[in-house]
Amino acid sequence: MLSPEESVDGGTPPPPAPAPGRRRAPVAILALLLVAVTAVGGVLVARLHERVGQWQSSSTRWEALATDAGRSAGAARAELARREADLAATERQLSTATARISALADEKARLADDDASRRQLVAYQERVQDAASRVTAALGRCVARQEQLITYLSDARAYAADDLERYRGDVETVCSAATDASDALQRALDAG
Repeated sequence: MLSPEESVDGGTPPPPAPAPGRRRAPVAILALLLVAVTAVGGVLVARLHERVGQWQSSSTRWEALATDAGRSAGAARAELARREADLAATERQLSTATARISALADEKARLADDDASRRQLVAYQERVQDAASRVTAALGRCVARQEQLITYLSDARAYAADDLERYRGDVETVCSAATDASDALQRALDAG
């Protein structure tokens, strides 16, 4: 039988077997390390899960805000297009009324032969001119207000929706007054 110092092949002897008490300490340390790593990992996973939930919630809120902004911008563009069309129609109406006033004034001037008809024509022209001045001023205010509304609507997010709605109502009132003045002018022209 070989002594512990001799090996089978005659080289160096094998290392001595570890003592039974010394082997338990590294296993206990490894177990404690494993428990600590598991606890830290669990905390990290919980925090990551919480952070993912917050990011998802934030993403949902941003998506809702973007959708609302898109809808508002679309509505503002549609309102802007409608107001621009209204402005163009008002400008055509002003041009038509001005041309009609000039044509009728010229026609009346040609028909005036004697002093009485000239006095009637002058009175008529004064009435028409007064009514035409009111129409022109009213249509001018309407056009100016509509242009301002178009300016506001082109950057609708910069203004409160209630303020825009209130100004839109004011514009409609001013333009309605212009239409009333135009109707009064038409009645004066028809009365001759």
